[in-house]
Amino acid sequence: MSGLLRSERVRAWVWQAVILGGLVLLIWWLAGNATRNLAARHIATGFGFLDNAAAIPIAESPISYVPSESSYGRALAVGVLNTLKASAVGIVLAMLIGTAVGIARLSPNRLASVCAASYVELLRDTPPLLQLLMWYSALQALPPARQALHAGPVVLSNRGLILPVLEWQTAHWAALAALVIVAGFIWRSAARWRWALLCVPVLVWAAMGAPFEMERPVLRGFNFVGGMTLSPEFAALVVGLVVYTSAYIAEIVRSGIQAIPKGQWEAAGALGFSRAQTLRLVILPQALRVILPPLASEFLNLTKNTTLAVAIGFQDIMSIGETTLNQTGQSIETIVLVMAFFLIVSLAISGGIGVLETRLARVGAR
Repeated sequence: MSGLLRSERVRAWVWQAVILGGLVLLIWWLAGNATRNLAARHIATGFGFLDNAAAIPIAESPISYVPSESSYGRALAVGVLNTLKASAVGIVLAMLIGTAVGIARLSPNRLASVCAASYVELLRDTPPLLQLLMWYSALQALPPARQALHAGPVVLSNRGLILPVLEWQTAHWAALAALVIVAGFIWRSAARWRWALLCVPVLVWAAMGAPFEMERPVLRGFNFVGGMTLSPEFAALVVGLVVYTSAYIAEIVRSGIQAIPKGQWEAAGALGFSRAQTLRLVILPQALRVILPPLASEFLNLTKNTTLAVAIGFQDIMSIGETTLNQTGQSIETIVLVMAFFLIVSLAISGGIGVLETRLARVGAR
């Protein structure tokens, strides 16, 4: 027995078991203490309130929701979808803009470099909440619906940005399914078939009649009907988070490019590559390994910063959770649900970036 205890590996396992047991006991004590205190104050506990009717008016809902009829669980689901929608759009746009600004910072064109540097410094040194309020005020100052700004079928007013939308039909679902299947096939084994990523869905769509009808916004009374409306609150949230996060992503991209030895530029130039070709085919693929870890952090920050939407009236998971907490009085359960949501999203983003890093490492090892 004494020999077993002298083993460093065994001692490590023992200490881990002791620490884990201590944490379990601490959590058990805290939970029991909280339950007793809540019961003494006649405060209901549990998640049964999620089935109760929610008297929460929600302006934007991707799914059907009726105040005082739909449950608190459905209201929180609307908040989850609104947060995911803002986060997904924000991550894509911030990545595109940040990459462009980061490349522009290294441009030999002095004007482009100075403008990119000014963009980064101005936005990084300004609080994100202040930027959200600024964008929201600017959108509220737009003309009303009857004097809306038109750019073809696109309409902009103080009611929001209204875009024409495709009338989704069976042929479009079939083309989307073909795209997913082909993308999975190419991802796993057959990169040489990349041309099929576009051709196969188009052929499926054409074989089913090639339907393409757009629903355009039309002014009726004091507002527009038809099309897809992006509310001022949603637009302000996305624009504010995108421009703020893209400034940080620009610096990540710039540092990642500068981490690649100058010999790579010189070798590509000796082979006759232009600067754009060198950047696209040689530098960025190598810099991506350096860029990905800090890039994941910025994606996480953008997702968590959506909680600032409560300041401009956009009803995300945080806003609806706060209203639910005030109406039901079940603060612990509501906070746990909101925290669990952000934990799951953060782990999903981190896991996705990790998978991409592993794939890039395998490609580089070939």
